[in-house]
Amino acid sequence: MTGFGNRAITINPAALGAEGSPVESSWDSTDCLLYALSVGAGMEEPAGSELEFTTENSHGIGQKALPTMCVVTGDGLAARDGPLQALGRFKLTLLIHGGQSIRLHKPLPVAATIRTVARITELWDKGEHAVVEITSTATDAVDGTPVYTSASTLVFRGHGGWGGERGPPERASDRPDRSPDEVLSYTTRADQALLYRLNGDRNPLHSDPVFAARAGFDRPVLHGLCTYGFTGRALLHAVCDGDPARFGGMDGRFSTPILPGDPIDVHIWVDGSRVWFRTLSGDRVIIDNGTMTLT
Repeated sequence: MTGFGNRAITINPAALGAEGSPVESSWDSTDCLLYALSVGAGMEEPAGSELEFTTENSHGIGQKALPTMCVVTGDGLAARDGPLQALGRFKLTLLIHGGQSIRLHKPLPVAATIRTVARITELWDKGEHAVVEITSTATDAVDGTPVYTSASTLVFRGHGGWGGERGPPERASDRPDRSPDEVLSYTTRADQALLYRLNGDRNPLHSDPVFAARAGFDRPVLHGLCTYGFTGRALLHAVCDGDPARFGGMDGRFSTPILPGDPIDVHIWVDGSRVWFRTLSGDRVIIDNGTMTLT
């Protein structure tokens, strides 16, 4: 395993298919408000167009949850017998979030209790690295109806090399070969990562300068799922007229991390019922191969 100190660390290939026990989690109005603020809602116009996501008591406006909030409401990984335990030993500093997809089976409620089961659905040996897909299925704890399905692609640097299948080649984007139909631009806050981590992701890569340096960064980087949330907001407003009921899901691959305070530009293409997106910061691609599903 060149480039990583020749450590004899590999992911357990028998972990494919491992499934954890159901994990119950809940959220409420305050959690929705916190998430919305943590992905920039209301930043440009605090008393303006996003009050349904940033307030719970504005006159004539009912509170709603941002669709991408499902990435923080429960992924089933907290189970003691969960998929991460089945993978064996790995170093957190060598873990990269490679991609994320979500599918909403109904608009995300402002308050709910769900049960989530996580399962390893893909496990590939890329030589020096291992790529693992973990799919989480959330159902309503009261009536058992599906709420959302999410899939996270994780890259374990330096943890491959067991001789397993490499998996299919990365798909090329089929987005239209033209300029984007719309570009929405945002600026992240200098303390964006400190705010976003309050949703539950306390990975010190996003807050601790010493830990970030060990992972090869000059300073803490912004959560990939925070840029994912900014991107989801752009899609919601540009394609769905701000209506979460029209937002079916989104899928994208993380390309490059950004720092808190960096700008975000979401490029959007629409062709009938098909939607593509690409998120950039300056000339750097942050999220690539993005697609959106409409209900």
